[in-house]
Amino acid sequence: MTAELPQDFLRVIPEGLPVPEDDSACDHLTGSRLPSIPLRSTADQWVDLSELPGLTVVYCYPMTGRPGIPLPDGWVQTPGAAGCTPQSCSFRDRHQDLQALGVRVFGLSAQSTTDQQEAATRLALPYDLLSDAQLTFATALGLPTFKIADLHLIKRVTLIVRDGQVIQHFYPVFPPDKNVEATIAWLQSTST
Repeated sequence: MTAELPQDFLRVIPEGLPVPEDDSACDHLTGSRLPSIPLRSTADQWVDLSELPGLTVVYCYPMTGRPGIPLPDGWVQTPGAAGCTPQSCSFRDRHQDLQALGVRVFGLSAQSTTDQQEAATRLALPYDLLSDAQLTFATALGLPTFKIADLHLIKRVTLIVRDGQVIQHFYPVFPPDKNVEATIAWLQSTST
């Protein structure tokens, strides 16, 4: 593990991050039906994304860093790894705009619900995070993953879902803190 990083590092996109390349790992997503796999939320509920009516945005991210706990060696140098906390905060900051468009929001990662609850509380997230700790949902949908240290994580991808079917996806997502802007712009362009 690397040395402990300053707390503000978790909220700021570091300069010079490597840009992830489009490896076509998500080309199959638009038009796909979500698998019926209930996921534990930070509100201690089971959520089956495939059964939710209307519009849902699910931003999938590797993991949120935690103050006082070092990130894995090579985290910042791994394309697409860093930036999960700024991405979550940007969805938090624009949550009312998304609600005004009739959209519910979830974050999804392979982290445990306990780790996600810590992040949701610390970041004051107004929406739930979903845990796919066994990568059951990610595997069933064919989401791209990567390994670093002893962790198997989901690559950053954002899904726009209507009635359980993916109608748009964003991949690769970079920079992570601007993903919400692209999501809102796409939703606005399709609602007119």
